[in-house]
Amino acid sequence: MLYTILCYKDEDVVTGWSQEEDAAVMARLGVVHEKLQRTGRLGPSLRLLPTTAATTLRKASEPPLVIDGPFAETKEQLLGFYVVDVADLEEALAIARDLAAANPGGAYELRPVLLYNPDPRLAAG
Repeated sequence: MLYTILCYKDEDVVTGWSQEEDAAVMARLGVVHEKLQRTGRLGPSLRLLPTTAATTLRKASEPPLVIDGPFAETKEQLLGFYVVDVADLEEALAIARDLAAANPGGAYELRPVLLYNPDPRLAAG
């Protein structure tokens, strides 16, 4: 079963890290990534650019309204996500706990996902 693990954290904290602090967090996460890759459970994972780089298309009107920035002002922002292939929620939670130990603070939201439009490049290896 595929789960997405959505990574939320105060982006001001993350963008305020020095290069050394960022590299240390990424190195700790790399240990978790390697373990997941070895077991074939790690799918795509992405780190999003800050919300200042975001554009929102609001589709409540015609034509849709395009605005700069994220759609909501919140204390924590969506900073990235993982897709993992696991047996069940408990296994996805175990992965989220490993990620949390590597990068404390913020929150991880776990959701089961269905493959809507598979990327043929992934099937090709």
